[in-house]
Amino acid sequence: MSVVAELLPRACAGERPALARLISMVEGRAPGTQELMAGLAPRRLVRPGLPHVVGVTGPPGAGKSTFVDQLVRLARGRGERVAVVAVDPSSPWSGGSILGDRIRMEDHADDDGVYLRSLSARGHGGGLSRATTQVVDLLDVAGFDLVVVETVGVGQGELAVLEVADTVLVVLTPESGDQVQAMKAGLLEIADVFCVNKADRPGAEHLARDLELSIRLAPSPTGWLPPVTTATALRGDGVRAVADAVGLHREWIAGAGLDSWTRRRADGRVRTYLDLCAEEARAAAARRLEGSTWLAPLREGRVRPEAVPR
Repeated sequence: MSVVAELLPRACAGERPALARLISMVEGRAPGTQELMAGLAPRRLVRPGLPHVVGVTGPPGAGKSTFVDQLVRLARGRGERVAVVAVDPSSPWSGGSILGDRIRMEDHADDDGVYLRSLSARGHGGGLSRATTQVVDLLDVAGFDLVVVETVGVGQGELAVLEVADTVLVVLTPESGDQVQAMKAGLLEIADVFCVNKADRPGAEHLARDLELSIRLAPSPTGWLPPVTTATALRGDGVRAVADAVGLHREWIAGAGLDSWTRRRADGRVRTYLDLCAEEARAAAARRLEGSTWLAPLREGRVRPEAVPR
């Protein structure tokens, strides 16, 4: 039996070191991991809700990590096993991630019912790591009840979270009003629930009203109108109401919104396939360039990238 095949049943039995090692191997595309992933049977393959995957996104500084921390507390109060996947920006030099989100959620570090994992974005677009979907699938088969995916925080470019999460929570702040205007179309496309965080600050009510008006004016292709909630996550004010709104969306995708959920999952599987193809093509191109006579003139600026044969 291969190492990855031996790790899977241990991870599903609750062994944290085995789960951590398996995720690292999947993220690093270790030998045998893709064959393992191909044979997985996640519960979400057939119906929504087990686990419920909640994507938390929004502009930098909106308080996403604080909000995730509060959602984890509520879920643990309900007795749910929770996994948090925090996608961190990559260092442009080392490729490593900052891992700041796990630091902010360190109060859960000793809770056996909470698993925290940071993934490096490694330059992958859409606000997620290229391995995010596969990691979520591993957490699914490992038996978690709730999986929270926190994105890098680049705003309207984070459309990838739509194809990973069952419910997308967009967190904004009064200070992000101008940003909202610039990226409103993208936000209205991906949000299932809005939360105006730091609601004790001036401008919060105005932003909430603006979002509500935009939602009423924009046609909904699915029939779901994203509720607009307000909260001050740092104090815990309003967080339960936001969690209730997320819960209502979970009920909707299991009923009237099942077709919409099914299309999302289908789009997500296609995106994962295309990501795998793109990664393999990039690696092949890098190997081809490394062994060619074009590398030196390209690095020295004697030829343009467009002039190098592909």
